[in-house]
Amino acid sequence: MSLLRNAIKSSVSLRAIKPSHGFPSLLRELPRRFSTETEAPPPPHVEDSFIDPFLQTPREGLAYGRLTGISTHTLKSDVINLLEGCNLTPDDVKVSYTRNYMPTAMMLQFPSHNAFSNAFRAIAKKNRLYRLEKVDRLEWDKIMPYDGKTILLQGIPKNALAEDVERLLSGCEFEASSIQMFLRPGYPAKMAIVHFLSRTQAMNAFIMKNRGLLSQ
Repeated sequence: MSLLRNAIKSSVSLRAIKPSHGFPSLLRELPRRFSTETEAPPPPHVEDSFIDPFLQTPREGLAYGRLTGISTHTLKSDVINLLEGCNLTPDDVKVSYTRNYMPTAMMLQFPSHNAFSNAFRAIAKKNRLYRLEKVDRLEWDKIMPYDGKTILLQGIPKNALAEDVERLLSGCEFEASSIQMFLRPGYPAKMAIVHFLSRTQAMNAFIMKNRGLLSQ
């Protein structure tokens, strides 16, 4: 009986021992339980989540990008021609302006992530002055599309009023309530933007009234 009691005491004391933090990690692992069930495979390695997106299988749906390095003379058609084969249309390109309507970037909507990848490679090969980066849908949505229906007037005298702009554009079909006049810091004259109901009307005004005062 004394031998049996000693064996029980030895067993209890062994279960109560907690592995010391100084022991190797293998000694601190819990014993595996016997089971007839197949063990679940180990989770994927953490490093797998850091695979280059260009090496991953492209996701379905639209992709969005911001193209920087443009100038005040860069047109939508310039970008579309540069990215030929990426299936961009004028409606897939928006110009991002400062508060003084200086263009800073072009926001692009691609039909697929593959198209974005192709555009990224095309810019790296053809024109290193531009830089393309991927953005989310919110960045695209917050940019107001002018769609070729807006005219920017430059060189307006500082004392001019909205009525003067209306007289200047007489004979053109435009939204009088849309006239916004402002001064650009360091610029000696006022500017104004005017919205038209269609691209054709805006282009007609640009052709008819452009005497060194209007700029599209």
